[in-house]
Amino acid sequence: MAGRGDNSKPKAGGPVDTEPLRRAITGCVRSVAGSGEVEVTFANERPGMAGERIRLPEISKRPTAHELAVTRGLGDSMALRLACHDTSVHAKMAPQGSDARAVFDAVEQARVESIGSLRMAGMAGNIGSMNAEKYAKANFSGIERQDDAPIGEAMAMLVREKLTGQKPPESAGKVLDLWRPFIEDKAASDLDGLRTAMEDQQAFAKLIRHMLSSMQMAEDIGDDDTEAEELDNPSEEDQARSNETENEEVEEEAGSDAAPAEQSQAAEDEMDDGEMDGAEISDDDMSEESDEHSETPGETKRPNSPFDDFNEKVDYKIFTKEFDEEITAEELCDEAELDRLRAFLDKQLAHLQSAVGRLANRLQRRLMAQQNRSWDFDLEEGYLDPARLVRLVIDPMQPLSFKRERDTKFRDTVVSLVIDNSGSMRGRPITVAASCADILARTLERSGVKVEILGFTTKAWKGGQSRENWLASGKPATPGRLNDLRHIIYKSADAPWRRSRRNLGLMMREGLLKENIDGEALMWAHNRLINRREQRKILMMISDGAPVDDSTLSVNPGNYLERHLRAVIEQIETRSPVELLAIGIGHDVTRYYRKAVTIVDADELAGAMTEQLASLFEENAGTGRGRRAG
Repeated sequence: MAGRGDNSKPKAGGPVDTEPLRRAITGCVRSVAGSGEVEVTFANERPGMAGERIRLPEISKRPTAHELAVTRGLGDSMALRLACHDTSVHAKMAPQGSDARAVFDAVEQARVESIGSLRMAGMAGNIGSMNAEKYAKANFSGIERQDDAPIGEAMAMLVREKLTGQKPPESAGKVLDLWRPFIEDKAASDLDGLRTAMEDQQAFAKLIRHMLSSMQMAEDIGDDDTEAEELDNPSEEDQARSNETENEEVEEEAGSDAAPAEQSQAAEDEMDDGEMDGAEISDDDMSEESDEHSETPGETKRPNSPFDDFNEKVDYKIFTKEFDEEITAEELCDEAELDRLRAFLDKQLAHLQSAVGRLANRLQRRLMAQQNRSWDFDLEEGYLDPARLVRLVIDPMQPLSFKRERDTKFRDTVVSLVIDNSGSMRGRPITVAASCADILARTLERSGVKVEILGFTTKAWKGGQSRENWLASGKPATPGRLNDLRHIIYKSADAPWRRSRRNLGLMMREGLLKENIDGEALMWAHNRLINRREQRKILMMISDGAPVDDSTLSVNPGNYLERHLRAVIEQIETRSPVELLAIGIGHDVTRYYRKAVTIVDADELAGAMTEQLASLFEENAGTGRGRRAG
């Protein structure tokens, strides 16, 4: 007779004891780094490195061979950076422009990883698994056009191939193939010399700088002899700070997208403003783009946009939208750089911290005072109404009475701050704009109002790829807008302020601020707002004057962009439920906007702006012409 449980399914093995794995990986990292002081932790957060502290993904209860290889590859990559990378040399040799700097950083990481790969075959396999995972998560296999392929990653792949002989993994797709002819045509001689200079970081960096110059990225690099004369004082300070702080918080690009195999819920802790909350998950992580294209079940149909027939009424056209981009701050800049730039912004605003705190508290009290509470009574569900309990004493057969607080219009509000990121804002104006956005986001979020922070500029000076396309097409007359737009999302409405605060530091980045095409930026921000579910929508433009784009204005009438901006403003103010406001930084913008405030300097924020900002969010704010702060 068969015993009990003879044909039962065998039980799966229990969870693996990961502690020996942790100790082994930690020992390997310290050995490769050449320091027994390196601290290695495992957490369900983004992997990264700060000084000699390394954070790796948490090992799952039943890890696969691929997961372990990726984790070991991340540890090897960071350890090699400690052992083979000099931050002072890197800061000294790094180019100033954002595009060239991104390529330079990616290639330097490829160099240190290649050194380890040549020394140890097992390390080469781990780093290969790590890169394959990174490219798979970035969906490189779906890239078919050169415009979509990041040149920095392509350069890193090519350099790694030249140094180690290893081909890119299949998950890298066609990224390298799309750029290989261009890179090899422009910098073939330098590529051949990389192997001999691999162990000398400074000599290697010089070759990379020369490659970037050969690839027509000289404007991003600048000449060593004249660079100091061309840069203004803030940029010189910025370069000095780069020397001091680059190693303070280095988030490894190789591991930035590698997520742990299992996610666990972390307890919500109270954190400092500047601390990254890796365990915090917001609606923005899942539905950043779905908000615009999806509907909540039972939601009423959205009204038609006031811009549905706009093009038929306004003489404005766009030569091509092919090269325009809508991008987040994190995609433009790595986390370590964002932290450094945020620290720079905080330093510029250090003398305002006490005033900012007082302003935030006073403004919050004004806003909260407007949120009058009202209730509905005698309901079948909600909060139990203690005032009606006396009925039960008189008549026990009476039903329980419940109450529910009514939603106020003030609470159901979203504010979009649109910041001019043009070259004319460079210096003090962009610092004022960033501080205004920071103050408003903090204060409004405390009051239960969602805030979105956007920026607008162009990808290049003098037209970029759009102008090159126009020239190749034979220079057709009156082409319309002739530049590549760059619309930046610093903070989406559903993201908490403390997770997005460092993104505002991106405005301090050298080379970001270029041309400004205000009309299309307003339309973009308006269309993002109009699809939100909140009842009240407020759009605030922070700018320093009229739109300017030399490429567009050189082949169109001189008032082409200004005429379009006025038409867009009129359409929003007369036909849209969105309330449009403006803050002028150093310039009076009341000639464009019905509701406007002018700020001359950030020092005014602690005083006159308190009353002005509070009045902008009152339910029955007046619609008079612009007011001037101070």
